[in-house]
Amino acid sequence: MKAAVISAPGVVDIESVDDPTPGPGQVVVRVAACGLCGTDLHILQGEFAPTLPIIPGHEFAGEVVALGTGVKDLALGDQVAVDPSLPCHACHYCRRGRGNLCLNWAAIGVTEPGGAAEYALAPAGNCIKLPEHVRTEDAALIEPLSCAVRGYDVLRSQLASNVLIYGSGTMGLMMLELAKRTGAATVDVVDINSERLATARLLGCTNAVDSADAVERPRGWDVVIDATGNEQAIQDGLGRVGKGGTYLQFGVANYATRAVIEPYRIYNQEITITGSMAVLHSYQRAAELFASGVLDPTVFISDRLALSDYGTALQRFQAGKGRKILVTP
Repeated sequence: MKAAVISAPGVVDIESVDDPTPGPGQVVVRVAACGLCGTDLHILQGEFAPTLPIIPGHEFAGEVVALGTGVKDLALGDQVAVDPSLPCHACHYCRRGRGNLCLNWAAIGVTEPGGAAEYALAPAGNCIKLPEHVRTEDAALIEPLSCAVRGYDVLRSQLASNVLIYGSGTMGLMMLELAKRTGAATVDVVDINSERLATARLLGCTNAVDSADAVERPRGWDVVIDATGNEQAIQDGLGRVGKGGTYLQFGVANYATRAVIEPYRIYNQEITITGSMAVLHSYQRAAELFASGVLDPTVFISDRLALSDYGTALQRFQAGKGRKILVTP
């Protein structure tokens, strides 16, 4: 089969590799679509994958075309979305129900061959069957949505919160949609990309601005979410949290990124600073939300490129062009 392979930092090619064969409890999925995200850029930079080469792609959906022994709840031809999480289920954090913090953390498309290929291997238990009205080519959006759902699990948002989101890429826009669903009073979005801000306006944010200074909020915001990983945005956002408010680090920052905090202010104003890492007990719920129409794929998916154009897709994503970019093997 054909697959995108990151063989060394900065090097990605389309190669012919062996077709996957399912072991016990596994299935082979013919990939209909695979999304790109910031994690893929980190892998390309040599930061995430412990060993290269690796076939990236942790956001994907497709058709079950082969079954391993012992698979009972799936059948050939089933259309599925795939949760890429591969916790060990045995370490300290897994035993506490925190599999996203697994000491032996692994994921399809990060540490194991992923969906940027014609076929991908997955545990049957990681596959969620799609209802007939959901297009398999759109269901690659479920994985990033499951990360956003996890973010809101961490936030435990209250009704009528004033929310500020940095970044109007795919993840920022998903956080916008969930903020509306969780009863936010206002949702303001900050970005320096005018095209992406236009999408935030289309989706009904309260304000779409290139600086939080443009919004009159003298008491700050109840919830501030960084969906950029950008050092300047993070630093600015930390200063925008109102008394009793919460700051969520949702965007994936580079390892070297640093921000300055004010411990006295955190104490005196009872500010919470927290983070949200990947997926935790949220994939099934995200699939159900997606099937209910929480996201409009025609808005969220801006590009559908052939697998052979994976390098171009990475370049477009890195340049901040479009919204969700999919490759379609």
